[in-house]
Amino acid sequence: MAQQHWLDPLARQLLIASGQLPRVQRPPAERPAANPSFGDGRAADQAASARDGADAIERDLLALKLAREPGRRLSNAEEVRHAAALGWRLDVNRATAADWLRLPGCRPEQVDLLLRLQAGGVQLSGLEDLQRLLALSEGELNGWQPLLEFRWYGTAPPAASRCEPIAVNQAGASDLERLPAIDPELVSRLLRDRARRPFTDLADLQQRLQLSAALVEAWIGRVTFQPAPAGPVLPAANRPNP
Repeated sequence: MAQQHWLDPLARQLLIASGQLPRVQRPPAERPAANPSFGDGRAADQAASARDGADAIERDLLALKLAREPGRRLSNAEEVRHAAALGWRLDVNRATAADWLRLPGCRPEQVDLLLRLQAGGVQLSGLEDLQRLLALSEGELNGWQPLLEFRWYGTAPPAASRCEPIAVNQAGASDLERLPAIDPELVSRLLRDRARRPFTDLADLQQRLQLSAALVEAWIGRVTFQPAPAGPVLPAANRPNP
């Protein structure tokens, strides 16, 4: 009696998917003949079943990789989706640098900003906050979304109305006064500190002006940080009429 192969079916499928075993091609005689009486519905069901099976194999393969390498970085949106199906989540308002860097395409400077705001007590209320803060494209945001969890610790702020963002390094006093919960004294402090050097990001603004976490949360998506002009803009010279 021939000895049974030591690999169980799941392990064999995983090794085939990872390229460690060659794919077995079924001979033509074993392939079921097409039967037009089944119609397109049966073909669609078979295709969907095949996709589900391939997803299950890829998910199980990722589970093995993560078990061997717990700190592994996910390489693309597909792996993010599989990791979410395995029960993985990233708590946006408590995540560590290592957590963020597991997301595909997440850059160190983005992580630095997130952690500095987190240290200042700032929380993000949803996908829109994160997208505005990090200037993420729709593709990047959608690629991360399955793993992201926005738990709020404490009392959540009221929903902010949409408005045109204000360029903190360029706006005058009248424009700055349109920001939520700002007062003339804070506007003056902002302008004085900005005269020394421009603000680099929201965390820098919070630290230098000693802003509360609630105020910074209200300003997410309402301010931008383009560099200030290099110097004063001089008026055009008056040319004598010829």
